[in-house]
Amino acid sequence: METKGNNAIYDLHDRPPLFTWLGLSLQHLFSMFGATVLVPLLVGLNPGVALFTSGIGTLLHLLITHGKVPAYMGSSFAFIIPMASLLKTIGYPAVAQGIIAVGIVYLVVALIITYTGTGWIDKIFPAEVVGPIIMVIGLSLAGAAASSATTINGKYDWKVFVVALLTLLATIAFNMFLKGFLGLLPVLLGIIFGYIIAIPFGLVDLSPVAQAQWFQLPNFETFIGSDGFKFYPSAVLTMAPLALVTLSEHLGHLMILSKITGHDFFENPGLQRTLSGDGTASVVAGLVGGPAVTSYGENIGVMQLSRVYSVWVIGGAAFFAVIFSFVGKLSALISTIPGAVTGGVGFMLYGVIAAAGLQVIVDNKVDYSKKRNLMIAAPIMVIGIGNFHLQLGAQIDFSGVAIATVLGIVLSLVLPKVAASEKEL
Repeated sequence: METKGNNAIYDLHDRPPLFTWLGLSLQHLFSMFGATVLVPLLVGLNPGVALFTSGIGTLLHLLITHGKVPAYMGSSFAFIIPMASLLKTIGYPAVAQGIIAVGIVYLVVALIITYTGTGWIDKIFPAEVVGPIIMVIGLSLAGAAASSATTINGKYDWKVFVVALLTLLATIAFNMFLKGFLGLLPVLLGIIFGYIIAIPFGLVDLSPVAQAQWFQLPNFETFIGSDGFKFYPSAVLTMAPLALVTLSEHLGHLMILSKITGHDFFENPGLQRTLSGDGTASVVAGLVGGPAVTSYGENIGVMQLSRVYSVWVIGGAAFFAVIFSFVGKLSALISTIPGAVTGGVGFMLYGVIAAAGLQVIVDNKVDYSKKRNLMIAAPIMVIGIGNFHLQLGAQIDFSGVAIATVLGIVLSLVLPKVAASEKEL
């Protein structure tokens, strides 16, 4: 098994042997499953549909990007509040129209970029901005991982802490000491180890598996209600602006993927194609009853750890997601993975994303003795990690990561290269 020039074990278009491919794809599936089904559970949508649309959305993204970007599309957390509100007050047709509107915003932005080009990307995203933003994307998730790794239903439980810590340590050990085929699966093995450890601690409830059917058709819905089609402009106006939040997330994830794989995805296949893939995935999700989707940091973390960037592996995970959405017992089994396990693995997955941002800073020799670089990085880090967010009404909430990204870009464009006090030296 030779390592590629960009340090990859399997690069973008390398197809691993069958059983290796199977294991690597399942690793990605298990890593994203908890978050993807959590969104519909919080909103009131069908988890099976969410799993189905995450798989279909990923396959569509791969198709539209010509199989050049190893990105997995999972349920987006950015739309939980408006989706839950619309579902409760109006019904799924309103939610669907809002989700479709989000996808259309992506497609419109992609069309604009097709004609304006992406030359502006390097100007607004220099290394002194990119590095801190990538770090923030990873570290902003630390609180969620820590909560999952210490609490059950909002209450602290030492058993959760122990299982999460053992899961983390096992994942580290698997990553450092295993080689060959097993060395490619540290996250999957960590999840399996944590699951087994969680059973005697009483953290695993297998009753959903017993109750689930082997074949279970997801509860597909459409944007047309039982009494015919009605347009809900309030749903569109509520959800469409939030696409600005996930657009910044999209750019951040694309920067991370470009960094860890050594391929410039802004150049090839181009931002217009990655945005089109993301937007199309959300449109399709809205058409069949799923939540809006976005690229997933968990899967990026898996790639960073395993050094496997193959689109075949991502496609395999998407294929399994579609299949599992119809197999009730398999979906139920994966859904029983406790938060202690996902939180323990999350410490590693989110941390390696942050480390990728640090690597950008190191590789580009960003000098923090210069005030300009310091004035850009400092607010990005604190605002993003602290989630200094902007809430407009009860439904629109711009996350700290989004605010930090916009502020970083603005500061980079307006601040002088050299501070006035430094000119005096």
